[in-house]
Amino acid sequence: MEKARPLWANPLQFVFACVSYSVGLGNVWRFPYLCQMYGGGSFLVPYIIMLIVEGMPLLYLELAVGQRMRQGSIGAWRTISPYLSGVGVASVVVSFFLSMYYNVVNAWAFWYLFHSFQDPLPWSVCPLNGNHTGYDEECEKASSTQYFWYRKTLNISPSLQENGGVQWEPALCLLLAWLVVYLCILRGTESTGKVVYFTASLPYCVLIIYLVRGLTLHGATNGLMFMFTPKVSLLLTNTFELEDGFLTASNLEQVKDYLASAYPSKYSEIFPHIKNCSLESELDTAVQGTGLAFIVYTEAIKNMEVSQLWSVLYFFMLLMLGLGSMLGNTAAILTPLTDSKIISSHLPKEAISGLVCLVNCAIGMVFTMEAGNYWFDIFNDYAATLSLLLIVLVETIAVCYVYGLRRFESDLKAMTGRAVSWYWKVMWAGVSPLLIVSLFVFYLSDYILTGTLKYQAWDASQDDKL
Repeated sequence: MEKARPLWANPLQFVFACVSYSVGLGNVWRFPYLCQMYGGGSFLVPYIIMLIVEGMPLLYLELAVGQRMRQGSIGAWRTISPYLSGVGVASVVVSFFLSMYYNVVNAWAFWYLFHSFQDPLPWSVCPLNGNHTGYDEECEKASSTQYFWYRKTLNISPSLQENGGVQWEPALCLLLAWLVVYLCILRGTESTGKVVYFTASLPYCVLIIYLVRGLTLHGATNGLMFMFTPKVSLLLTNTFELEDGFLTASNLEQVKDYLASAYPSKYSEIFPHIKNCSLESELDTAVQGTGLAFIVYTEAIKNMEVSQLWSVLYFFMLLMLGLGSMLGNTAAILTPLTDSKIISSHLPKEAISGLVCLVNCAIGMVFTMEAGNYWFDIFNDYAATLSLLLIVLVETIAVCYVYGLRRFESDLKAMTGRAVSWYWKVMWAGVSPLLIVSLFVFYLSDYILTGTLKYQAWDASQDDKL
């Protein structure tokens, strides 16, 4: 007899799980950059439109498929059609790629969190040179926050061709990060369900604290006006960020309260940018990714009163955001493996979880090398963008035209007790697939027109990125 699949303890726990996974590091380091780069309020207009016509319908679709099939990604799509097993496999592969590099951010957050208890903060001042006659030359040419990030944390090499060796301090932090992930997923839903209460709620508490503090700083009014005032000339700019959450939403296997994970994601992206706007003097140049998370934010934090407290809060928030995303990513890999009778008959779930974490940790050591940050940027930019769009497109077409929209509608009515609104059917059958195709063509043409792909490297002689 097939073992019953573990369920969430209550609906609230499921909602927290959705929020924990949908709100990730991109809300802190990518959305603020895009919002500033594309005119503040001008960016919010297309963003909210895409959230309504693309993000929410696709999220609902994935959750409904998971609830109906009650299997991992491979099993769910194989149930719809044996020819669609590859969709589930592709989802697992993309989640594996994301897990390989994503947890290194948690390792860096641990590193900064440990140093946040020092007074003064180690990135607030430049260190002395070897003979103690002045400050380190590289630090003086750049800034103390840049020096601490590129030299003390990464010990970065001049280029991608010079990989260098594994840096033992980030490597130990990466081991710690994967150990935390393993402990959180050890008992499956039983242990993960307790963790998501913290990973979903604590970041909002910290963001609200930062928001209140940011609104009291000089330039807050100007920043808010910039953010919420649309510039008509910029509304034609094409930009869109597709959340990684579509890959693992089917593993959550519930459909009620699906909107709870869409709206918190929106607000958690706006909150950090309101904070950024209030720190106007620190953000005169738009920057994204690790540069925003570990340089610009730390530059702002070091100038605050009781900077150690603000630093601890900030990096603890990053850890919670990163951990929540890692739980979802890891679940996307583990669920199909534990569903496999061949694997589960030979290994207990705890061993499978340990092997997945161990393999990812071993591969992730590449990102702790001297050239690791370059590899991180490459994976972050190209590992999942086009493939994710293609996967979601195939999923939407499969549900509407292979499984059948009317059949899917009947399933939803049986599960929820309510008829499906015409809005969702129109989005699933027509609008969402057309938009995904448009985005896919846009990204593909952008890659082609870009020509030779480039990356930014740190030049120690000039103390700047090239």
